[in-house]
Amino acid sequence: MSLIRLQNISRRYQMGAETIHALRDVSIEVQRGEYVAIMGPSGSGKSTLMNLLGCLDTASSGVYELNGTSVSELDDNQLAEIRNREIGFVFQTFNLLPRADALHNVELPLIYSGADGAERRQTALEALAKVGLADRVHHKPNELSGGQRQRVAIARALVNHPSIILADEPTGNLDSKTGDEIMALLQVLSDQGNTLFVVTHEEFVAQQARRIIRIRDGLIASDDKLARP
Repeated sequence: MSLIRLQNISRRYQMGAETIHALRDVSIEVQRGEYVAIMGPSGSGKSTLMNLLGCLDTASSGVYELNGTSVSELDDNQLAEIRNREIGFVFQTFNLLPRADALHNVELPLIYSGADGAERRQTALEALAKVGLADRVHHKPNELSGGQRQRVAIARALVNHPSIILADEPTGNLDSKTGDEIMALLQVLSDQGNTLFVVTHEEFVAQQARRIIRIRDGLIASDDKLARP
């Protein structure tokens, strides 16, 4: 069974008298463990697709199944539960709590899921160690470099062992050397069997994936699997 199945997904917005067709009849299947890049120019629909995959938005029509659950039929509370359990988010702007240290930032999804304190702490420490920050657990975001902040965000995305990790322009606020380090870390996560989606406008970033889905005018322009040695 596919981990993700989108069938005839459309997303329409009403802007006054005008209807905006952000996505038009999109169908995609993704298997567990795939590493997928989503590309497209500004306004193409790639961000709308990511928001739908991440259960931050719902389709106007069509069916979305994630890990056997029909997301299209869920209410807001159920969507929030699915987001916390099944999806890890990595954002361009890191989205860390400025007054909380790295450990507490990574613990947050576990707090929402009701894990007890000792278990939370241990799981968060393991996630920070996995991204190379075992020696930075009590540093606050303003005491960390951009690359270290993104590593904290990746640890937070991993901490609940989600079905998919969604990274939105994960190197967008980083210099090229740090961006390369973050892409190398994402590659390690892929090699460990995590299912990754990277939304990007950078061809270099997309080429690190195993599959590139290009969106244009709300439609899938191409969907290519990349050969790897």
